[in-house]
Order: sequence, then C-alpha cells, then structure tokens
Amino acid sequence: MMRGLAQSVARYGHADHQAFRPRSFSRLAFTMPGQTSPTAPVVASSAFAAPSADLIGGVVVGEAASIWYQCVLRADVARISVGRGSNVQDGTVIHVASSGLKGNEKPTLIGENCTIGHQALLHACTLEDRAFVGMQACIMDDAVLQSDSMVAAGSLVTPGKVVRSGELWGGRPAKRMRLLTDDEVAFILKSAEFYQELAAKHRHAMS
Repeated sequence: MMRGLAQSVARYGHADHQAFRPRSFSRLAFTMPGQTSPTAPVVASSAFAAPSADLIGGVVVGEAASIWYQCVLRADVARISVGRGSNVQDGTVIHVASSGLKGNEKPTLIGENCTIGHQALLHACTLEDRAFVGMQACIMDDAVLQSDSMVAAGSLVTPGKVVRSGELWGGRPAKRMRLLTDDEVAFILKSAEFYQELAAKHRHAMS
C-alpha cells in the first residue's frame, strides 16, 4: 500500500490527485458599460491560454499569443487586447480604468510580439509592438511603452509616462537609465519567438 501511495505522489504530487487536476480556465462573459448584452473573451485558435488563467469580459487574444498560468485579465469596464505573438507570463494581472473611479473607461492595449514578465501588473496602459516588461514591473494608467522599449524587473512606471523606442527604464519610480544595445533590442523579438514556440508545446501537451 505504501509503495502505491509513493508512486501516486511521485506521479501527481499528491495522493488524492483527482482534486489537483487543473480546472478549465475562465472565459467569463460580462456586460460592459454602455452595452446591453455580455461581452465574452475571444481567444485566437492558435493562441495558448493556460488552464488556470482567468479571462473576463472584453478580452481579445491574438494569433500565436500566450496567456500563462495564474494570470488574470479583467476587462469588465473596458477592453484588453493582446496582440499577435505576445506573451503574458505567469501570475500577471491586467486590468483597465473604470469610469466610476476616474470619469472614463480606459483600455489596456498590448501590441504584437511583446513580452510581459512573470507577476507584472498592467493597468490602463499601452504597449506598442515589441515592448518588454520585466518581472514584477508595474505599468500604470496612460503610460505608453513605445516599440522596442524595455522596462526593468521590479520597476514602477507611473501614470502618463512615455518609455520611448530604444530606451531602458528602471527603478521605483522608473526613470530613463540608458539606450538599449542592438543585442538587447534583438532579444525582445527573440523572447517573443521563444514563448511562441513554448506555448505551442503547452497547447499540444493539453490536447
């Protein structure tokens, strides 16, 4: 009996492995301001959304994009879009601005081939194509990351700031540190392509 228990633990991480199967990820339709019917998330057929990710309301996930484990994308008062080939890594939270708090709804817009590191927080901001957000960074309302820009891990980009193309910002609050090297700019696209390949493997493993 003990050997059977040990084999179960080795294989599933817990003897009662049935209780630990991943749940289906949430695609919750939600009635947004000014609408009369609920809006459901839309996930492209070639995108990957992890079993534990929650997508709520007006979320659109583009082709070959990926939403990783334990992410929350809550578009209950304005839309969230994730562009083609972008990756939103584990534990990231993405929300929008509510008219009830600030007078008007503001979306969160993510362009193509962006990388958003583990446990980042994005709120009513815009990431242009090939923007890179480091792990546990926070990007606040009306901030803009232009194409081929990078925010260092753990940084806080305060409301309304613009991280221009080719710049590296870091700190709390984040400030311009220097220009990116050619290798760093190339790495942004390389990171997105790597996660596209990895996401395809995860999709296949769950099929």
